[in-house]
Formats: sequence, structure tokens, C-alpha cells
Amino acid sequence: MTTDSDMPRVAAIQMNSRGEVAPNLARADDLLADAARRGAQLAVLPENFALMGAHETDKLRVAEADGAGNGNTPIQDFLAEAARKYGLWIVGGTIPLASDEPDRVYPTCPVYADNGERVARYDKIHLFDVGLPDSAEAYRESATFVAGPPTPNVVDTPFGRLGLSVCYDLRFPELYRALAAEGAEIVVAPSAFTHTTGSAHWHVLTRARAIENLVTMIAPNQAGHHASGRRTYGHSLILDPWGQLKAEAKSEANEVVIASVDRTRIASLREGFPCLSHRRLF
Repeated sequence: MTTDSDMPRVAAIQMNSRGEVAPNLARADDLLADAARRGAQLAVLPENFALMGAHETDKLRVAEADGAGNGNTPIQDFLAEAARKYGLWIVGGTIPLASDEPDRVYPTCPVYADNGERVARYDKIHLFDVGLPDSAEAYRESATFVAGPPTPNVVDTPFGRLGLSVCYDLRFPELYRALAAEGAEIVVAPSAFTHTTGSAHWHVLTRARAIENLVTMIAPNQAGHHASGRRTYGHSLILDPWGQLKAEAKSEANEVVIASVDRTRIASLREGFPCLSHRRLF
């Protein structure tokens, strides 16, 4: 029988990121160190972990060329070094990577192995261009972001096949079905959910994606008030493939939540409750 001590431990890192990169990286380093001390082998940072600026265009001034190690990529260099230093696999939330357009960047979710090597890059597919019902809040991510290609991205890790998604992607179940079809056992959803949408839909959406695809969901979120005046929801989550809550952040501040991942349970659920193979296309 697999015991809890035999299972890999994963961390969802919640942040209240502010308007300057250096303090956010220092804060992320402390949180990653805490995750490693508590036995995590995989840590997932939230969307926009390195910068939640006062203005949407702030990300343009800190955008980096793709690829760490040239001295001009402090965010990517930080993630690679933290992975090596703490012996952690790290999903780097999202970071702004330069595109061919001077006024737009890619919202990139990178994955680093514990030796510091980047092993995957996912550019957020669905951009948050919405006005919130019964609210003055409105967002248009496409003004400063370039959407990635609509391709499911799954990477092999020591903890199982890892599927990548970001925030607003949670509202598009077809992406998660595609990730499951590619063999994903764990799916990450680093997010910066608004307090308005999060209080209505965050738990429902993350649980639904876990349940319908029989995957472990790791969903770290931004939390609290930011430089722009925006308030994010927090409640970073880890859910098992039956949709059961394994860990949840309770504050609106920086926090690390950790849970074990039972790969044998994922396999047994999919064998005994084979809804993925019962799918019919219309």
C-alpha cells in the first residue's frame, strides 16, 4: 500500500504581488524556500508572480527575451536558480516574454526541472477580455498580451504527466479534456482571479476541471489588493482527482499550501470510473 510518505508533495504558492519586480522575486524566493523545507518537490507560483503593476503597460518595461542566462533576464534567471538551489521543480506562474510586437508580450508559463533546466513553455491561450456583470470592472488582456497557439501542453515529470493552463483557461473545459487526452495526471492553473469572479466561480471551476478529467489540480492564486487597485481572490487550492479539497490558503496574503499526490489513486479512479473512455463526440 502506498503511504503518504511515499507520495510526492506539491505546493501551491499564493502571493500578493506588487508593482516592482525585485521585491516580488525576493518574496517568491522566501516562499519557495518554505515549500522546499516542508518537503515539496513541485512548487507552482501564481500568474503574474513577478509583477502586478499599477498599469497594464508596466509589464512591457520588464518583458524579457526568451531564454535565461544572458544577464538580461532576471525573472527567468531567478526561476532557474531557485529550482537548482532548492531542488524543486517549479512552474513559474506567468512571466512576460517579448513578442514581435513592441506593445504586446506573451503571458508565458514556464516549467523548470530541479536542475534549473527549463523543460516546457506554455503561452496562455485564452485572454481575459471581459466586463464583469453588475460591476464597473473591465479587462482587456489582448491590449498588452499575445495569445499562445491553441495547443495542449503536457510535460513528463517525476510526479506524473503535468498539464499546463492559466487562469481564464479554467472557463474552457475543452482545453482540459485535451490535456487529459494527452495523458495529464496533474494540471496546474496559476491564476490572478479577480475577487468578484473568484468569489462566484473559483471553487466551482477548479473542482469541475478536476472531477471531469480525473486529475489533480494545483491552482495557486494572487490574493488581496495590488498596485492597480485590483483585488484578487486568493484561496489557492490543491484538489484530488475526485474533486476533494486537499489544501487551501485561508488568507489574503503570501502563503504556501502543500499536499501529497497519490498517483495510484488517479490510476485506480480512471480504471474503476472510466468516464474519460466513455466520451462521445457530437
